[in-house]
Amino acid sequence: MSMPFYVSPEQLMKDRADYARKGIARGRSVVVLAYEDGIAFATENPSRALHKVSEIYDRIAFAAVGKYNEFENLRVAGVRYADLRGYSYDRRDVNARGLANAYAQTLGTVFTTESKPLEVEIVVAEVGEDAATDQIYRLSYDGSVADERGFVVMGGQAERLREEVAGAWVPDMPLADVLALAVRVLGAPADGADEDDRRVIPAAQLEVAVLDRTRPRRAFRRLSGVVLEDLLGSAAAPDLP
Repeated sequence: MSMPFYVSPEQLMKDRADYARKGIARGRSVVVLAYEDGIAFATENPSRALHKVSEIYDRIAFAAVGKYNEFENLRVAGVRYADLRGYSYDRRDVNARGLANAYAQTLGTVFTTESKPLEVEIVVAEVGEDAATDQIYRLSYDGSVADERGFVVMGGQAERLREEVAGAWVPDMPLADVLALAVRVLGAPADGADEDDRRVIPAAQLEVAVLDRTRPRRAFRRLSGVVLEDLLGSAAAPDLP
């Protein structure tokens, strides 16, 4: 009788984590930035149908990188969770923290019990009455949750792009300026490439949305076409380190 092949738990978890990280890094980055009237989301995405950024509830949005079918299933589950909670209790009882906890349980369970982890990284954001009450949660493939302040970069060259954003972002920036910063960062050259290789991404290749605290009920709004072009055209050039 042959003995089963043994893999230590530490090695198994490491292999799963490496597998998930490689899958996430292959995707295009998503940048989430707080601005003076809310929270902005931007990513390079030429598709008009397959969204990486979506509305979950009145003042809550969802952004993701990784395998589309996996994070789309999570988005749909989040919408159902929010609708059911809002219907059963009160719309004010639906918040980003509760949704982030539900996602963390799902991601953590899949990571530890299934043979393949979910190749996704997601952000759940909620716009508050003012900047101090905004909530941005980043969830990793293993269910870990980070309470972020100001900005998040996921997918692709996330670490390097995060450094660029950190050097240029300041609180209460106008929407046009944060979008210009996001687009410039998304067009960053690959590691080791020259700065002259930085791409200028046209508005038609971008997926951009905002949670606008000035809107009365549904804060989520997509920006595209002439509106997006005007915002990008009116922005001051961001100062990157």
